[in-house]
Amino acid sequence: MKEHDKRTMTLNLTAREMAVLEELTAKRGLNKTAVMRLALRLLQAVDSKVQMGHKLIVENEQSHEKSELVIL
Repeated sequence: MKEHDKRTMTLNLTAREMAVLEELTAKRGLNKTAVMRLALRLLQAVDSKVQMGHKLIVENEQSHEKSELVIL
């Protein structure tokens, strides 16, 4: 299979998960497929960094308060 070949998948989401997906599509101006692809790329990037021993830190720009995100 070539990298750009596409395959179809059925995804079952809870009502809450679907609401989040629909909110993100509206907020970002993307369709559901694009949001799911973005989510996959984000998780892949985060997972790669965590596997290398890095931490994922979120910082509040105003207070400079930092929080570590834990991805299970």
